[in-house]
Amino acid sequence: MKLQLISLLSIFLTISVFSQNKVYNVKKGAVANGYDVVAYFSNMAVKGTPKFSTTYDGVSFRFYSEQNLQTFKKNPKKYIPQYGGYCAYAIGKMNGKKVGINPKTYEIRDGKLYLFYNSWGTNTLKSWLKDNPEELRKKADENWSKIVR
Repeated sequence: MKLQLISLLSIFLTISVFSQNKVYNVKKGAVANGYDVVAYFSNMAVKGTPKFSTTYDGVSFRFYSEQNLQTFKKNPKKYIPQYGGYCAYAIGKMNGKKVGINPKTYEIRDGKLYLFYNSWGTNTLKSWLKDNPEELRKKADENWSKIVR
């Protein structure tokens, strides 16, 4: 009986882990490389702290203030970066390739947070804005839907 219970629990945990339909970029232990996803909506790219953190959808989010933590908890889906926090340009332009981001390079578009790669002379936010962001967003949405199936 005890062995059956352990086996059943093991199967349940395996199904729970593998049935999540979200994929997140959690470099540095948290979404957005540990930056405060609520602060972006006030046009600030600031690093969060473990002191003000929460887990949502199985991943960690960090905030620079208790107020932003509470704001996130009231409506987390509003603040979650698009494409799990991976580079929006790469998801759209490179057929869903998951590329890391520079958390200081972002855009709020239609009330949603988009993060971008920016290093070694390549700023994908500039490319995104130049290469028709609405078309790239549509393509990225399509590519991302295939990833999170």
